[in-house]
Amino acid sequence: MTTATLLLSGLLLATGCGGATSATPSGATGSPDEPVSTSAPVATPAPSAPYASPSPVTPKGGVADPRPIRWTKVTPVGDTNRVQILWTSGVEPCHTLDRVDVKETDRTVEITLYEGTPQDAQNVACIEIAIEKTTTVTLKAPLGDRKVIDGA
Repeated sequence: MTTATLLLSGLLLATGCGGATSATPSGATGSPDEPVSTSAPVATPAPSAPYASPSPVTPKGGVADPRPIRWTKVTPVGDTNRVQILWTSGVEPCHTLDRVDVKETDRTVEITLYEGTPQDAQNVACIEIAIEKTTTVTLKAPLGDRKVIDGA
């Protein structure tokens, strides 16, 4: 092909692909004199799930390879020698409270929670979600002014 033929083919191709354009963008309505909103749309907050109260659990023992886990909150139970421990964990039987170790002095109370999987549940599938759990621990004496320490 000659250069003139190539140029003519390119020119025809370029003009054939183009089309008339509209002065207003697609989907625009109203006249140019109407005010335009420049504020961002208001986002609707996502619905929140109802708060689930912590699941009360008691130590079960018999856990294979128990490991210390951290707790998040301790609350004295009235004027007694009991405290309530709160922590986040997985579902049973994969995350079972084995035992609670307590070491008391006149100044501190060290509380260590141990969790693991029971011997008879080694091949069980559990969903991987976090839940709050709580257990109540009885101390030798009322907590008073003693500091509570996480032993994990």
